[in-house]
Amino acid sequence: MINPRTILNKLKWKNDTDFEKTEVWYIHRGAPNDTKMISGKEIKDIGRSFMKTEEGMIPFHRVFRIKYKNKTIFERKKHARIRKNVVQRLPPK
Repeated sequence: MINPRTILNKLKWKNDTDFEKTEVWYIHRGAPNDTKMISGKEIKDIGRSFMKTEEGMIPFHRVFRIKYKNKTIFERKKHARIRKNVVQRLPPK
């Protein structure tokens, strides 16, 4: 199985992709429904085990979905069923 780090690096460095159109969904303890989403624009660096944002470090093991241009390109199966209901309950931005 391909991991989030590999996918994000491909999206960031491939010439024909716009990294800003990437959405990364991850488990964030304390956020509504323990879920948060950031765009590729917010990712400052992709490390070995973490991605760096202005707010801090996000470990890749917490990433459960990656979307590019509103199409899901990565989803952890063990979270898919649980998080599907959570995402549907999230308030609109």
